[in-house]
Amino acid sequence: MPKIELNTFIKADRKIVFDLSRSIDLHKISTKHTNEEATDGITSGLIRLNQSVTWRAKHFGVYQKLTSKITEFEDSKYFVDEMTKGAFKRFKHQHIFNDYTNGTEMIDIFEYESPLGILGKIADKIFLKKYMTDLLEKRNKSIKEFAESDKWKQILR
Repeated sequence: MPKIELNTFIKADRKIVFDLSRSIDLHKISTKHTNEEATDGITSGLIRLNQSVTWRAKHFGVYQKLTSKITEFEDSKYFVDEMTKGAFKRFKHQHIFNDYTNGTEMIDIFEYESPLGILGKIADKIFLKKYMTDLLEKRNKSIKEFAESDKWKQILR
């Protein structure tokens, strides 16, 4: 099962980084290139424990829907979202936030299982793992950009 781990250092308060990471509104901004929109569940604001969001987005030329739920949550420290419906066989995304004197370390651990058995495993190796890594990196770049400037105030009113 593929596993993607990313570490992003952000020169901002941990609470701001944490809240931007669970912001539906910032997620929409960071995935503009996939025409992603929240269509059901929590469709704006900050998602919390036991809440779900359904996303509709265009990936590989096809519109898809994916529903994820926050299954673990400790304010400002970590949260986990897991797919409940969607194209993957399963996925689990851990978001971990560590304090440093000059900022926050944001750690993403994204584990997923592709559908279609051996065909899914081949897709992982050829393009899917890189595609998912690129999506997460774009998202993290947006979080960093907003957190390290006053732009976060547009999202976290």
